[in-house]
Order: sequence, then structure tokens, then C-alpha cells
Amino acid sequence: FNVQFKDDKSYPFLAVSIKDEFPRIYITRSQKQKGVKHIGPFAHAWALRSTYEVLLKLFPVRSCTESNFLRAQKSNRQCLLGDIGKCAAPCVGWVTPEEHHEIAKNLIKFLDSNPESVTEKLTDEMLTASAAEQFEKAAKLRDQLQALTKAQESTDAALSEEITADFIAMHEDITHAAFSIFIVRHGRITGSRSWVVDLQEVPEGDSVMDAALPKIYHDFEVPREILINQPITSEAGVIEWLSQKHGSLVEVKVPQRGEKFELLQTVKRNANQALIQFLSKRANDAGVSGRALEEIATALDLAELPLRIECFDISNIQGTSVVASMVVFEDGQSKKSEYRRFSIDDEAGFDDTRAMHHVITRRFKRYLAEKDLDLTELEMSGANRPKFAYPPQLIIVDGGVGQVNAAARALSELGITDIALCGLAKRLEEVWLPEVKTPVMFPRHSEALYLFQRIRDEAHRFAITFHRSKRSKLMLESLLDEIPTLGTTRISALLEHFGSVSAIRKADESQISQIPGIGEKIAKIIVDFLAQQSAPENVNTSTGEIT
Repeated sequence: FNVQFKDDKSYPFLAVSIKDEFPRIYITRSQKQKGVKHIGPFAHAWALRSTYEVLLKLFPVRSCTESNFLRAQKSNRQCLLGDIGKCAAPCVGWVTPEEHHEIAKNLIKFLDSNPESVTEKLTDEMLTASAAEQFEKAAKLRDQLQALTKAQESTDAALSEEITADFIAMHEDITHAAFSIFIVRHGRITGSRSWVVDLQEVPEGDSVMDAALPKIYHDFEVPREILINQPITSEAGVIEWLSQKHGSLVEVKVPQRGEKFELLQTVKRNANQALIQFLSKRANDAGVSGRALEEIATALDLAELPLRIECFDISNIQGTSVVASMVVFEDGQSKKSEYRRFSIDDEAGFDDTRAMHHVITRRFKRYLAEKDLDLTELEMSGANRPKFAYPPQLIIVDGGVGQVNAAARALSELGITDIALCGLAKRLEEVWLPEVKTPVMFPRHSEALYLFQRIRDEAHRFAITFHRSKRSKLMLESLLDEIPTLGTTRISALLEHFGSVSAIRKADESQISQIPGIGEKIAKIIVDFLAQQSAPENVNTSTGEIT
């Protein structure tokens, strides 16, 4: 499958024509030139060009084209790069072919992340030149050493110098996998890349990582060690192929501890972030959303595009604190200002189907009551905009046949026949329609199914957030029942005045004692009791996470 980014663009390499009489350094996007050493790929061309300029100062290899080089030889006049120290000017004999080759070799050693050998060699040359009183040459070598040291410091990582490996991590969802790779040479991270692949492109029977490694190293240099975050299943075949390409045995490992494990966790976070960015970009792509809506309208035989979709989800634990969420997507994008929450009483909420019937009835009773209101007149009068005046073109319920039939019954009882309805069952991502015995199955990688999943997951997140918040509030209020001397009347007075147990926690004795029927003695009991209890759960209302 495609291991590049989704636009399939090629990535730049730094190339050195090492087999030429006078090696040349240049940037290329092709890796198929013979007699050329390729270093890379680099994720960003601008970063490579910046590195390229620094390298020419450190290692003044010629960078001109063959025609310019021959022209300079004939005229016996170096170009501007020679004048400013970014070329050793072999065209006019400033260095011999052998000396120029040595500069090119040092450049490659440095880029292959073995800078110590280059540093030692330059130091020896500087000392030799100084001893021979070649002070100008020694000064140039000194400047090169200083620049080389600075370049090393900017790329050093807190890793052992012995580590030379590629770190590859993968993070996947149902339809896509994101990869990230860190290239480490002699303890230094010399490059990194991230990309996303479509899981539909993985050959049947292969694991994602098994399929990825040969594709990654088809054109790239294979290191002696490859560290991955998920094991490969066909280990012998993959390692044999990698070892053959490398020229000796390649180790493929899943580290469990130590600095290699820690770095791999960072690489995995990069992969996770790459997937999030890819999915976010896809979700906000108007063209993608348009295709998804067209696919939905065609598959469900809708009379028009479902420009407004409402999705309902029920959340409960063993029938307690039953709540429902309603999320709204318009033109394929979430519209959070239209989201609604519903608390459902115990009688209606003993099971998901009864709760679904209840919440659909409530929502569309409000629609029938508000649909004929003059919205323009209301806005001009300064009145609040009705919350349920707009109908959706499509209702999605989270669930299968039972939930769909319950919602259909609620709409029928209200006399509503012009709003489409379907349910999305989690297990096989089946789309169920009322009174239809077989589900609609969207292609696994279709834009329509992806939009359905996004909407369903958002409704689930919103319902879970509300449920946790409500459950936490009930748990807190039950604390007041445990406080000695507090009866129903005093508890009601406290909650009416402060609004919540959290607010009571923040109040001091003097504030609490002002409540009718409390007094200083009972206020002290309340403060002491609440201080001994653990702090309440904090619920992140955007993610549903409890901290």
C-alpha cells in the first residue's frame, strides 16, 4: 500500500554523485540514479534546503551542474560559491580530485551520523597544518570544526551513542493506519516522517505492520536494527527480505523497557497525532462531506440530501440516571449550538427502546409546537429562538432494530411521516431502516459510513458526558443524607440557597449558619463532614473524561 502521504507526492533526498571524478551535491526527488549516494528522505523541502546551505559551508563540495562546471574549467574562473567559501572550486584546481573526494566522503560520514570520525580527522588536519605553519588552512579547519560542533549540538538527542536503528510506530482506527518513523544514527535523531495509509490497501491475510515494512524499505536504506510497537506475524519472511536487502542479518524487535521503549512511545504519539490531523482534515473537507451526503441519500432512497441530521443516543447504567443526547450535523459538520440533552425518568427509562421512544416523542412534540411560529417576528421582538423549530431530513438512532422501531413508533404516533429514520448498529456497522428485514451495508471505506460513524460517536460522547455529570451530582447530593441532624427540609434549604453540594463545600461555617434552620452548631457539623469526604469527580464536558 501507499506509504507516502495521501497526496502520493514524492519526498526530497540529498544526493552526492560519489562516483564522479569531482562529486557533486544536489537535491533530488528521484532515488533511481546509479553511482549516487542518497540521504533521506526529508519530510520538508524547506528544511532540507536550509541544511544544504549549512553543509556547503562545512563541506564545500561542488554543487553546480555539469555544464557550469565545464564552463568554469575552460575559463579558469571559479563561480561565486568558490569566492564565498561554499565550494572548494576543483574546476580551477584549488583542490585536487583526491582532496575533493575526501571532502565528499566526510560529508557522507557526517550525514550518516558518524560525526566523531569527521571531527577527529579535521582536528588532526588542523593540528598538522598549524605545526607546518599553514595558519590560513588551520584557521579554515578550525572554523569548520566549530560549525560542525554546533550542528551536532542542535541534533543531539538524549540517547546512547550505540543506538543506530529505525523506530517505527503505528496507530490505527477502523479504516486507516498512521505510521511514524524516527531515524536514529549513533544516538542522534537524524530524521522523522509520518504518513497515513488506507487499510483497504493491506493485502488480505497480512498484518498491517507485515505489509508496511517491505513497502517502507523498498526504496529506503535498511538499518541493522528496526524497532516497532507491534509484532510482525510472518517474522521469518519479513526479516529474510530485510536482511537480504541490508546485506546482513537485520533485527526486528518490540522493545518492552528502557530508553528504546521510551522513544518508541514518543514515535507512537506522533503516529496518533498524524491520524488525528488526517481525520480532522478529512472531516472538514466540504467535498468529502458532500460526497458522503450524496451516498447516504442514494443508499437510503431519500428524496433530498440530508443537510440536517440529528442523532440520538441513550446512556444508562443498569437503568439508573438514564439520559439521552441529541447531536446535530448540518452539511456534514457538527453544529454544537444545536446539541440537546434529555433526562429520562425511571418509568420511561427501564430499557433503551422505551427510553428512545420517550426522547423522540419529546423532541418532536416540541417541533410540532414550534414549527408554525413566525421566527422573524420572534427575533425582532427579542424573544429566544425556539430550540426545536427546525426538522431534520434524517434521524439516526444509535442501535439496531429495536431502537429504530421504537423511534418509528414515536414518529407515527405524532403523525410525522416526512422525516427519514435509520439506526446504526455498532457490531457490524449495519444501517437499519424501519420495517425492513435486512440492513443497508455501506462499503467499509465509504465516505457515508465514515460520516455515520462520526455522528454516532459524537452522540455517544455527548450522552456519556451528561450521564457522568448527572451521576456525579446525584452521588454528591446523597452525601447530604448521610450528615447527622440533616433532614429533608434542611437539605432542601441548603440546595435551594447554594445550588449544589460543590458550592456548599466552598462555603464557610458563617455562610452556612445563615440558612434558616441550620445555625452555628449544625453548620460546623456540615463543614467537618464534607471536609472528611473525598473531593467530587471533575467531568470534562467536552471529552466526557473524569479526572
